[in-house]
Order: sequence, then C-alpha cells, then structure tokens
Amino acid sequence: MKQSIKSTAVKSIIAVSLVAAFPMLATAQIATAKAVTQKGAQVQEPILRAHLSLLASDLFEGRGTGQRGGDLTVQYLESQSQVVGLKPANGNSFRQLVKIAGVKSLPEQSSAQLVAGGKALDISFGKDWVWAPGDAVAEHKFDHDLVFVGYGITAPEEKWNDFKNVDVKNKIVIMMVNDPQPTAEEPNRFAGKALTYYGRWTYKFEEAKRQGAAGVLLIHTTPSASYGWSVVQNSWLNERFQLDGAAPGTGLQGWMTEDTARNLFAAAGQDLDKLRAAAEKKDFQAVPLQAKLTGETKAAIRRVEQYNIAGVVPGTDPKLKDEVVIYSAHWDHLGKQGSGADTIYNGAVDNGSGTAALLAMAKEAVAHPTKRSQMFLWVAAEEQGLLGSALYGAQPLWPLDKTAANLNLDSLNFVGMTRDIGTQGSERTDLGAMAAKVAKTMGMQIAKAEPDLAGGYFRSDHFNFAKNGVPAFSIEGGREFLKDQAASTAKAKAYGERYHQVTDEFDPSWDLSGMVQQAQFTLNLGREVANSPKMPAWKPGDAFGKARAK
Repeated sequence: MKQSIKSTAVKSIIAVSLVAAFPMLATAQIATAKAVTQKGAQVQEPILRAHLSLLASDLFEGRGTGQRGGDLTVQYLESQSQVVGLKPANGNSFRQLVKIAGVKSLPEQSSAQLVAGGKALDISFGKDWVWAPGDAVAEHKFDHDLVFVGYGITAPEEKWNDFKNVDVKNKIVIMMVNDPQPTAEEPNRFAGKALTYYGRWTYKFEEAKRQGAAGVLLIHTTPSASYGWSVVQNSWLNERFQLDGAAPGTGLQGWMTEDTARNLFAAAGQDLDKLRAAAEKKDFQAVPLQAKLTGETKAAIRRVEQYNIAGVVPGTDPKLKDEVVIYSAHWDHLGKQGSGADTIYNGAVDNGSGTAALLAMAKEAVAHPTKRSQMFLWVAAEEQGLLGSALYGAQPLWPLDKTAANLNLDSLNFVGMTRDIGTQGSERTDLGAMAAKVAKTMGMQIAKAEPDLAGGYFRSDHFNFAKNGVPAFSIEGGREFLKDQAASTAKAKAYGERYHQVTDEFDPSWDLSGMVQQAQFTLNLGREVANSPKMPAWKPGDAFGKARAK
C-alpha cells in the first residue's frame, strides 16, 4: 500500500518546525554571506548544526523506511533543496521513486523448526535465530535438507569454489560470514586480512540464489560479522525491506547464533569447529547434514514507495557541464521500533550527520559552481541493504559514463578536528592522488591505511556506484585529533555502543568542527574533480574498472 503524508496537518507540522528551528539558520546565512564571498565555498557550522539537530530530533521519528518520519524527511530534503537553489535532477522533480517491499516475519504464526537427530532444536526466534522471506512472498512451506557450504563463495580469480561437486538445489545452505583468512603460504588471498565483497552477507544471499538453494542461514559471530547479535536482532525482529520488482532472493534468508549452530551440528553428528577449519582450505567439500528445516514460515508483506532526493548545480563549462560529480548520503535510519520507554532510533551520527552535511555543502556549491555539474543525492533505505543507491545504479538520473565520481558521506566525525582524513578505497582510482592533494592544501594528511576488516568499502552507498564503474568511496573521519588525543579517541570509540541503538541522539554540546572539516574536505575534493581536465580513472587491473571499460 502506498504510504502518503501529504495532508494539511503534516505540512503544518513541518512549517511550524522550520519556523522554530531556522532563525539560527537564517541568521547564520546572513552573517556568513560576506565571508563566503571572500573565502570561496566554505561549509558553515551553524547551518550544518541546525539541519542536524532537526533531522535527528524526535519530530522526524528516526527517519524510518516506510514510516511517517521517512516521509517527513523526504519533504524536508525536497524543500531545502529548493531553498538552497539546487535544480531538480529528475526532470522537474527532486524525487526518484524507489519501490520497496516491506517484509515482517510472523514467528508466532509460523511452525518453522530445525530438526536433527530426529528432534527439533529448542530454539526461539530472535534469541537464537532469525529469518525472513527473500522473495517478498508471504508463506513458504519447508521440508528441506541442510548443507554446510563453508563460506559459500564462488571466486574464479581466487580459484575458490565452495559449491564444487555438490548440488544444493532446493536445499537450505548454511554458511559462515566473512571470507577465507590469509595463510603463511597465501598472505594476500581474499585481500589478506581485509574483508572483500565475498564476505558480505549480501553476497552470501545472492550466491545462494544463483546456486538454486531454497534458503540460506548464516552463522553469526561478532568477530566475523564485525557487530554483535543485537545488531542482527534490531534489523530482523522488525520490518525489513527489499527492492520491489528486482530479482528476488531465496524463500528463506536468515542468521543463527554460534551456539545454535554448534548445537545443530552436534545433533547432526558433526563438529562445527572441525568443519569451519576445513572450510579454510580450497579443497573443502560441502557437507550434507543429517538435519532439515521443516514447517511453514509466514510474513506480512506490504508495498511502499520511498524516494531518493537529487538536486543539481549545473556546470559552467560548455562541454564539461555534461559530466557530473555526485555527493551522496543516506537519509534513512531505523525509525520507530519496539515498545520501551524510548522507541525512536534517531540516528544522529548515522546518518543525520551526512544528510545535514550535504545540505550545508549544497548551499556553497550553488554559490560557487564548477566546470562540471554537481549533484547532491540523498538516497533511501541504506539501512535495508543499500536499496536507494542500488536503484540509482540501475536507473541513473545522469549517465554513469558521464559521472566523474561519487563521494559518499556516512556517519561523520562528531568529536573534533583532526590532522588526518580517511580516504580508504580512493587508492583504487585517481581519486587517491587527488584526495592527497586536497588534504595537503587543507593542512591535513591522509589517514594511515588499515586492513578493511569490516568490509566498509562494500557497506556504504558508494559501492553501488563503484560496481557500476564509477570511481567512488566514502570519506571517513580522521583518527589524529587536535585536542586531547586520548579523550577524543575514547569518545569516538564509545560510539560503537550507540551504533543502531536509541542512544544515537544529537547532543547540543558536540564540537562539530570535525564534522565541518570532513564536509569541507569532501566539497573541496568534489570541486577538484569537477574542475579537472579529465575524469578520474580506475587503476589498471581493478575489478570495478572493468565495468567502466564497458
């Protein structure tokens, strides 16, 4: 069912909120207009702060996909794009429709169970395992054998195939997350200690479908997933979303805790640890388990319409204006969930910060255009699997071969200014050298590269540009703080406890100088790309460069 909030009452709420929240914004614009003219495109902290404090307030209800707060956010971004002077990127509209299917598992109406050794495991939904249909079909019946397929990876360039000599059609495959670890003999296999796309849960589900499996269950561990079971619960106990009309997934997708997997394998006469050790080798053979998934799963399905918001600053060069640099950030968070004292997942850092930063950057870009055009793109449903950016990659508003770069912002530095800036992933393209140049002009340096253990390059919206051949990466906050390194580092690290929790709330006492610095670097880099004679290119041999070559 289409969700709409175009009522007079809701519009009035937005109007009242803007009047209340924006005296500071208006004053800041007047006070800084002269300074901006003198200094060039300078991101203004009061403007960024005003947008962030409002977007992360309870008024926007956590900006949930398919929720009232999400619809409010779309209207807000659309109106603010008009205010700063952006031009609609989709004909005469700032909106790009993203059709999504909402899926809510109904475990109390379902009878699905894992059976091994003639007995059903004593497990409960949420505590021990979670599942949902990957095809947006409300009911599925199962009487399917289980097969352990190690990492569930097919990677010809690594000479790796976990599905060799086994037919998993109509089976339920059980997989580990992450990818094979490096060895002394092969220290660089699967990018060494870094996580590749083969290790992402999204790849696991996609590969299970390609192999003809009826379903897939992932074994969760905090080290391999890079987050705790509570993050899985927050996503899977509530409504989940998938692109409607896109290639459907398997009839069942889900996760189980390590203890659940251990008990299941033991009941099936197998040793989980021994099988996991075997799965680290290329000669691993998938192992059919003497176990089944039986019973029926039920889910509530609804169709919703969400929107990407996109506005353009036209370029000034007669030829280069046909090419574009895209700045992106996802506007959504987890919305309202649960029934506790606080049900709003405000998502101040993730990603109210990036959403607000783009608005502050857009104001400056309009006042200071570049040779190439610039697009400001707020994408929907990132928290549901990068859905908005995936839709954009499939239906771009600007030709991808004319898109010079995508610079993405997701969860900005709320602690304070740094000496360095994170550009991991930029080294895959000419953007790496350009980023180093921009950092130097700002008196900064590029943060020391570290193994991408959590697969960050494949977990943000820039990935859907990269896999379509557009040079892209996410700009991250630095780690070398100018003030009180120890205390600042501890403050930044403590955010991990608030990630995807109701406690990710805006704090008026935040020093946003680091956030402004990060936004300014992104805008400066975008301007460098937009004024460069040539578009950035991928480094020779990079896998994503093949898509660009096509």
